[in-house]
Amino acid sequence: MKALVFGVTPDAWTPPADATPLLRNLADMPVALRDVPDARPLRDDWVVTRPRLTGICGSDSKQILGDFGDGSTDSALSGLCTFPQIMGHEVVAEVVELGPRAEGVEVGARVVLDPWLGCVPRGVDPVCPACTAGDPSLCWNFSAGGIATGIHTGTSRDASGGYAEAMPAHPSMLHPVPMQITDEQAVLADPFSVSLRAVTRHPPVPGGLALVWGAGSLGLCTLGILRSLYPETRVAVVARFDAQADLARRLGADHVVRPGSQLEMLEDLTAWSGGVLQPTMEGLGGLPMCLPGHVDVAYDTIGKAETFEIEVRVLAAQATLVASGVHAPARWEWSPHYFKEISIVGSNAFGIETVRGVRKHAIEHYLSLVEAGTVDLTPIITHRFALDDWRSAFGALADQASSGAVKVTIDPRR
Repeated sequence: MKALVFGVTPDAWTPPADATPLLRNLADMPVALRDVPDARPLRDDWVVTRPRLTGICGSDSKQILGDFGDGSTDSALSGLCTFPQIMGHEVVAEVVELGPRAEGVEVGARVVLDPWLGCVPRGVDPVCPACTAGDPSLCWNFSAGGIATGIHTGTSRDASGGYAEAMPAHPSMLHPVPMQITDEQAVLADPFSVSLRAVTRHPPVPGGLALVWGAGSLGLCTLGILRSLYPETRVAVVARFDAQADLARRLGADHVVRPGSQLEMLEDLTAWSGGVLQPTMEGLGGLPMCLPGHVDVAYDTIGKAETFEIEVRVLAAQATLVASGVHAPARWEWSPHYFKEISIVGSNAFGIETVRGVRKHAIEHYLSLVEAGTVDLTPIITHRFALDDWRSAFGALADQASSGAVKVTIDPRR
C-alpha cells in the first residue's frame, strides 16, 4: 500500500525560490511517500480499515514542517513514540477486514477514529486507573502489549495512521458514523473532542468573558463549543491570518484581535474586556497587567511564551488559563500568574466527558451535536488533497497567509 512515512530518507525535492522557511524545511525532513507492506490487524482482536478522509493535525504539521520554533526542542514526551511511523490520527474510515477475535464492528461500517493506544487496544489486563476512569490519553501502559511504544495512532511504528491506503485499529477505537453525517463533518471529531474537554472541564463563568488564543482548528472548535453550549459567554478570538479572522467572525466571535506587538494586543484586549492597565516602573520596560482584569478564562491553543504573557495579564484574579497548544519551551515573564493567583492547567486530548449532565465519549457527544444541527464546523475545512499530493497539502499549511488554509485534509482514495 502507499503511505506517507516519517523516519525515512526523503526524496530529492527543490522548493520554489519564494518558498517560506517552513516549506523549505520539507526538503530536509525525513518524510516520503513509500510503498509499504499492507496494514494487518496488530492483534487477533484488531481490524483493518480504509481511510476515507484524514485531517492534518497541528502536531503533525509541526513535525513534518519542522515547526519547532527557535527555542529548545527537548521534550519529556520524546520517549513515547517510535519510528518509522505513518502519521495521521484524525481519520474517517471504512472497516475492510476483521481479525479472528474482533468484535463490535462489521466490514463495511463507516467509522471515526479515537486514536489513543491505551490498555484496551494493547490487550493490557487489568486496565490501568486512567483508562478505567475514561482517560485513555493518560494511560499508564503506552509501551505494553507487544505493540511498539506510542501514545496514539501515528506515533507508534506498529499502529500506522491515516496518511495511507489502509490503517489498523482496535474496535474500541472506532465510533460508527451515522448515515446523515458526511465525511467532512466526521473528520472534525478529533479536534472538536480535544476542545470539548478543554472547555467543559474548565467552563466559562456564566455571562462572563472568555479568550480563545488561536483560530486554527482547535481555536475555532473551541469557539464553536462556546457558542453552542455557553451562548451567554462573550468571546474574543486572537486570529493570525485573514482567513482565520473571517471564520472566527462567521462562527460568532464577539471580538477578533489581529496580530500586532504584544503591547498592542494587550491594549486591544484590555479595551474589549474593560480591564485597567497598571503602568510598570519607568525605565524597567516590560508589559503592564490589568488590575482588575475581567477575562474569566483563556483557552490557549498556541502555547507560546508570548501568548501566556498576555493572557495572565488580562485574566481576572483567580481565573484559569487552559493550555491545549504545544510549542517549544521558552522563558516568559509570569509575575501576574502568582500575583493574581491564576490557575494554569493543561488539557490533553479527550475521553469520557460530561456535557449538560450527560457522560459519554467526547466523539459521541460530537456526533450527537452534529446530528441535532447544534454544531456545524465544516467551514473550517479549507483544502482537500490526494495522498500523492501530500507535499502540496503541507505546503498550504506552510504558507497560510497566502493559501488561506485552516483545516487541510488528505483523501487517500484519490
